[in-house]
Amino acid sequence: MKINSRTIIGAIAGDVIGSTYEGNPHKVKYDFDLFKGYKTFTDDTVLTVAIADALIHNKPFKDSLLYWARRYPNAGFGRGFINWFESENPQPYNSYGNGAAMRVSPIGFAFNDLATVLDKAKESAEVSHNHPEGIKGAQAVAGAIFLARTGHSKKDLRNFVDSEIGYNLDFTIHTIRPFYRGSTASFQSVPEAIVCFLESEDFESAIRKAIYLGGDTDTIACIAGAIAAAYYKEIPQPFIDLLEELLPDEFKEIINEFEQKLS
Repeated sequence: MKINSRTIIGAIAGDVIGSTYEGNPHKVKYDFDLFKGYKTFTDDTVLTVAIADALIHNKPFKDSLLYWARRYPNAGFGRGFINWFESENPQPYNSYGNGAAMRVSPIGFAFNDLATVLDKAKESAEVSHNHPEGIKGAQAVAGAIFLARTGHSKKDLRNFVDSEIGYNLDFTIHTIRPFYRGSTASFQSVPEAIVCFLESEDFESAIRKAIYLGGDTDTIACIAGAIAAAYYKEIPQPFIDLLEELLPDEFKEIINEFEQKLS
């Protein structure tokens, strides 16, 4: 089954590779072996597929998220989200975590104007992560992906995130790495993921920087990988091969259908 390398698999590749190093107290060197060791997908991938499924089949975001989370309940979800999808009547729980940001990449690829992208990102976030910071994280990522795929410069992306979203990106990965311990809060992980992309030279270097930084490596690499795929429009074949091997067929079907219909 063919997987196109220019859309949401950038996010999924980041999640799969980053999952190996999540929570590792010893940060890896920059030139670590990307494809060595056990790797699997996590909740980042499951929910990215859920958002893509909602878009291509015109489902409510809430319904699709519940379906896929309940189908893969052991994918590494946070306790708040587990309580949400196990509830008989799930309601938003005022989360400012990065869960809405990690799953939002399909929206950045699916729509052709920034205002719609930001509206849809908010809609996708607030079914669970209705805290203003949770919504802001989703809008930052979706907006950055839209700008990246439509030919805007890294300077344009930086200006958007700074002026429209309100994140301070005035730091480098090198300067924060010694004391960065990671966080699942949007405002302590989404800006870092965006800077990983901004400092990258290609898709691979964006993933490397995200994992080199440490902390919540699967989600930071997921976000950085999504933006990098939109911007560079190319992912090296070994990343594609890894996903061909690891992903369930039903994920590949959603990815391919999304590519054909909406990207």
